[in-house]
Amino acid sequence: MEKWLWQLLGLYLAAVNLAAFALMGADKRRAKGGRWRISERTLFLPALLGGALGGTLGMKVFRHKTRHWYFRWGFPLLLVLQIGLLAWLALRYA
Repeated sequence: MEKWLWQLLGLYLAAVNLAAFALMGADKRRAKGGRWRISERTLFLPALLGGALGGTLGMKVFRHKTRHWYFRWGFPLLLVLQIGLLAWLALRYA
């Protein structure tokens, strides 16, 4: 794979992980304030699209959604799968 594609992939992953992290923080703030919440589907979407690291870090940093098994186990499982996919891409196309 060409260098610019790796750079584009890196920028995409940085953006989607930042979005996942920020969504977890925003939802935690809203939960504390008793305001309208971000849906769990919306919280999962960036994690599914490559932002599992940001979602997992957001869950740990903000101590948010840690009681829900599908977040507690789902985000780390997605992270392992995404790291595996990146490793496969790197070995296959580097």
